[in-house]
Amino acid sequence: MEVAPNADPPVCRVMDYGKYKYQQQIKDRKGKKAQHVIKIKELRLRPNIDRNDLRLKIEKAREFLKEGNKVKFTLLFRGRELAHTELGYELMKTVCEELEEHANIERPPKGEGRTIVTILSPKQG
Repeated sequence: MEVAPNADPPVCRVMDYGKYKYQQQIKDRKGKKAQHVIKIKELRLRPNIDRNDLRLKIEKAREFLKEGNKVKFTLLFRGRELAHTELGYELMKTVCEELEEHANIERPPKGEGRTIVTILSPKQG
């Protein structure tokens, strides 16, 4: 195997290729362990959610954000609830205000058919 191809004369080394491949696999595994994969955790809400239930969802979101995960809030409408989407937007605004100190709003509340979705990412630092 060539160790220093730019040297004069080029430097080569005789080695066991199987052992070399094994060492490379170990290095790759250690590199993967060191990286932190950011996951998106989803919390689903309904427009007529109780105050205490909402508080619990917000607490859970704080935990997810502290772990370094993104949080996706999905507000689902059913049937006649679709007539009052403004209540859903108010609820999402409340959630964003509650989590303002822990999260950045990556995607503001936006309606998509029967749902309103917002994505929050953890604040750096």
